[in-house]
Amino acid sequence: MARLRTCSLTWAALIILLLPGSLEECGHVSVSAPIVHLGDPITASCIIKQNCSHLDLEPQILWRLGAELQPGGRQQRLSDGTQQSTITLPHLNHTRAFLSCCLNWGNSLQILDQVELRAGYPPAIPRNLSCLMNLTTSSLICQWEPGPETHLPTSFTLKSFKSRGNCQTQGDSILDCVPEDGQSHCSIPRRHLLLYQNMGIWVQAENALGTSMSPQLCLQPMDVVKLEPPMLRTMDPSPEAAPPQAGCLQLCWEPWQPALHINQKCELRHKPQSGEASWALVGPLPLEALRYELCGLLPATAYTLQIRCIRWPLPGHWSNWSPSLELRTTERAPTVRLNTWWRQRQLDPRTVQLFWKPVPLEEDSGQIQGYVVSWRPSGQAGAILPLCNTTELSCTFPLPSEAQEVALVAYNSAGTSRPTPVVFSESRGPALTRLHAMAQDPHSLWVGWEPPSPWPQGYVIEWGLSPPSTSNSNKTWRMEQNGSATGFLLQENIRPFQLYEITVTPLYQDAMGPSQHVYAYSQEMAPCHAPELHLKHIGKTWAQLEWVPEPPELGKSPLTHYTIFWTNTQNQSFSTILNASSHGFVLHGLEPASLYHIHLMAASQAGATNSTVLTLMTLIPEGSELHILLGLFGLLLLLSCLCGTAWLCCSPSRKNPLWPSVPDPAHSSLGSWVPTIMEEEAFQLPGLGMPPITKLTVLEEDEKKPLPWESHNSSETCGLPTLVQTYVLQGDPRAAPTQPQSQSGTSDQAGPPRQSSYFKDQIMLHPAPPNGLLYLFPITSLL
Repeated sequence: MARLRTCSLTWAALIILLLPGSLEECGHVSVSAPIVHLGDPITASCIIKQNCSHLDLEPQILWRLGAELQPGGRQQRLSDGTQQSTITLPHLNHTRAFLSCCLNWGNSLQILDQVELRAGYPPAIPRNLSCLMNLTTSSLICQWEPGPETHLPTSFTLKSFKSRGNCQTQGDSILDCVPEDGQSHCSIPRRHLLLYQNMGIWVQAENALGTSMSPQLCLQPMDVVKLEPPMLRTMDPSPEAAPPQAGCLQLCWEPWQPALHINQKCELRHKPQSGEASWALVGPLPLEALRYELCGLLPATAYTLQIRCIRWPLPGHWSNWSPSLELRTTERAPTVRLNTWWRQRQLDPRTVQLFWKPVPLEEDSGQIQGYVVSWRPSGQAGAILPLCNTTELSCTFPLPSEAQEVALVAYNSAGTSRPTPVVFSESRGPALTRLHAMAQDPHSLWVGWEPPSPWPQGYVIEWGLSPPSTSNSNKTWRMEQNGSATGFLLQENIRPFQLYEITVTPLYQDAMGPSQHVYAYSQEMAPCHAPELHLKHIGKTWAQLEWVPEPPELGKSPLTHYTIFWTNTQNQSFSTILNASSHGFVLHGLEPASLYHIHLMAASQAGATNSTVLTLMTLIPEGSELHILLGLFGLLLLLSCLCGTAWLCCSPSRKNPLWPSVPDPAHSSLGSWVPTIMEEEAFQLPGLGMPPITKLTVLEEDEKKPLPWESHNSSETCGLPTLVQTYVLQGDPRAAPTQPQSQSGTSDQAGPPRQSSYFKDQIMLHPAPPNGLLYLFPITSLL
């Protein structure tokens, strides 16, 4: 219940605080200035009245600028019981924001009061004030630049007054002109103006932080009048008027009607429609005349023209440019020189092929619409008979039998060029010599010659594809006017990898020399394919190859050399270079019964090409040869073994380790003390389960101490010494022992006794039968 009562009291307090009447009675915010310079400090205070203090004995007052809490508030209780909080913002960097006084109540902020703050700049001085008198609207229009942004509501007012002097003394005031919001121009109506009287004009800018005024402008409205442009049009053709000259335009214009009583001057500008040419200015135009002939233009060219006018000689402003007028200049007769060249048909000598090229004599030589070839018969005075009328640069026509000369002219709508005579002369001059041609690059050919004597007046150079194709049947030609020239670079209609036929003909006065021909490639290609390799003969270590050289091809660079490459199964590559005249080669040093891959490369200055790969295997050696080789190898092995054996036998250092020296017992020092009568005893080793020893010979010295087992009977032989060495020989242990053998030295088959400086006595055992085992027990005693 207590918790519910606390929540009810909290909601009741919030409802009371949210009521408008309660907010007005609770707190109030006051500031030092609501509008300040941007960045300046501002001080604010908030007072909470006494009737609101029952919410909390010591209420906490907070400040908020926009959405951010501001620290630094100083809070105190006044003598009348009210609470006061004061805050100073050192820099107000917001152009517009709300400063709120809040009460921290519960878990939320309650706004008690707030005030709007503005910050900005005072208005700058308006600049570039100018005025124009518009006769169309009969008003004085003034405009200016307001300056930088102030961030505050700023008003502009156009102020003016009438003055009888130079605006030093102010006369009657003129009604202020206030522009619309956001605009920087204003119009003063005609009823407030005296057109020929001075008036002072300025602009005043004002906001909450200050006022500024522009420099004063002193003028007469008619001194700043701006006329409307006249209307351009073309002149109507008149039978009495002469047609315009080539490259000229005849113009006229209609002035603006309200400005008929005003003296003015005009100027014209023009530019070609095609291209990106700039405007060309012409003026001033004559004052009284309303027509004009514009010359010096390109013939047969479309132009765009505009005109504008200004009050003159009194002050004024230029009008805007008039709407554009588009006119085309007249043509002029072609002013060209025609270089001509002709030749006769081989099958029909009376059929002539005439070629020509126009050479402009001036920069603006006029456009050419066509060409006419004509001749004048000798018997008909004044008669001109056309032979050919074409737009091409050549013509083929039958030449009349009596015609020795024809005339060639170029024409257009304005007239014809000067006739160029073409004389068909049969006289021949000397021919040039040493004509040659070579490619400079894929798109040019250099043709050279040695001039004949005397020098000709010029040369005609023709070139074209050889043989000519249906799409490129026409040849290109040009005339070289320098008779001392020794060559010319052909760059027109040259394509790479093509064969061209070049013809050069010397020209003389009323004669020409015989034509000379030469063929050349603009760029040669590498061989298309290399000759195919063929195997002619093959052996065990060699192979003979041959090939058929490819015939020379047009457009292909001649071969410079061949290169043969061969590779074995171990990827070891070999090569050799042959001259271009070779058609075979023998490979030596091959391995028998081996596989090889061979190919041929044909090379020229333009590149190289490989042939297909030829694979071959060398022959296997025959059987007789194999036997000889095996015999030689066996003989060599036998000789090696014999040499090794002789070396081992003759070398003492190698003989002793393999065959150590065995002493002869019969001739050793033991023979001096061997007794003459040997006792033979047969005994068995106890506990060994072995067959009995067949024969035992004991060697004793005369005064030697008897051995332990010699002083006892055979029953005591079990006590053998611990040092016993057993030698096992191949035999059957179950075989019966044989009879005792002779004890001569030749019957002893035992191996060499072990010699030692510490032992004197040795035991010699006679061998057992072949199918038995022989056990040797060396019994030694210390000296």
